Amino acid sequence: MTSEVEHLLRAEAPQVLGALVRRFGHFDIAEDAVQEALLVASRAWPTDGVPEHPRSWLIRIGYRRMVDLLRTDQARRRREQHVGRTELAMRDPARRAHPPLATDDSLKLLLLCCHPALSATSQVALTLRAVGGLTTAEIAHAYGTAENTMGARISRAKQQLARTGARFTPPTDADRDSRMNAVMQVLYLIFNEGYTASTGDALARVDLTREAIRLTRMLHDSLPDDAEATGLLALMLLTESRRAARTRGDELVPLDEQDRTQWNPELIREGTGLIDSVWRRREVGTYQLQAAIAAVHAAAASPDRTDWPQIAALYLGLEQLSPTAPVRLSRVVAVAHAYGPARGLALLDDLNRSHHLDEEPLTRQRERAVRAHLLELTGDPTGAAARYREAADLTRNQVEQRYLLGRAGRIG
Repeated sequence: MTSEVEHLLRAEAPQVLGALVRRFGHFDIAEDAVQEALLVASRAWPTDGVPEHPRSWLIRIGYRRMVDLLRTDQARRRREQHVGRTELAMRDPARRAHPPLATDDSLKLLLLCCHPALSATSQVALTLRAVGGLTTAEIAHAYGTAENTMGARISRAKQQLARTGARFTPPTDADRDSRMNAVMQVLYLIFNEGYTASTGDALARVDLTREAIRLTRMLHDSLPDDAEATGLLALMLLTESRRAARTRGDELVPLDEQDRTQWNPELIREGTGLIDSVWRRREVGTYQLQAAIAAVHAAAASPDRTDWPQIAALYLGLEQLSPTAPVRLSRVVAVAHAYGPARGLALLDDLNRSHHLDEEPLTRQRERAVRAHLLELTGDPTGAAARYREAADLTRNQVEQRYLLGRAGRIG
């Protein structure tokens, strides 16, 4: 399957799933039907060519499979009449081709997956799978858990939606905030997986970062006065602006060695404008703080002109709002840059004693990489090389692994 076909199928999958769920309900059965339609397309399109209306093509295949699945369901008799109406609708060419092409169901599907009947973790996991297109392994990595555990969680989430009879409807006043918060977390995780892929021979997955930004623009357009939605979009744009400078050939380039003339000025201007537009509001959230940190980096013409004390202060504020292991470890890096590597090491040791960053699934690998760098700067090459190798053993991204082993080899 060509990369063009693969990208098209990834982009169309949420639209097809949204069309089936809107028509039938039954999220779990609809997703099975969509997977079958994608499989048929992945076999046919590379040889027969992409059809003129790929979304309509996929929806027709998905509808037919959905009808088959509903007919074999235990509640077949109650649904026969509904199935018959759907088959008649599919025979109408106007209904087949044009409405699906005119509707983008991605954001509606995000809200459906973030149904209040599900736990917050299940909301995020299900949405990453159904809308973001991440594999179960990638979602498990994002959560620091085993793949089979995450697979079971996603299955339970689908079953819960089926039991509650969840429909393709917008949020209510009672659950809007919680569902929007879950949607933003989903988009954040999709972007992060794309920016630094958990596995593979490429550092980033541009298809995921592009999709996360597209969906976040949709969210921002629907909630233009929401400061956190604005902050999230600003964060993505400012972070994405550095993508071209993050690699040289197939090698990773750390932030302080990047050629900043390769940073995208248009994304920097847009992202900075967005965060400036909401920064003076009374309530500051986690995405706004992260966007502010990215904006400070973007404002520095060179690494030595970065305002690290301001970044360290912003991370302290972020830690108070979101006291997670990744945020604490990022504050260590900022403190080391602002006040010296010895102080950074002391803070890292203190946080390990109180919060065990070296054992947390989300920071085990990066804790060792950060410690290695600080040991290198404080004059302990043997200890640094050992930690670089430990960090390399804990990542499945080949670009990151080569970088860490290269650092170990040069100093060891």
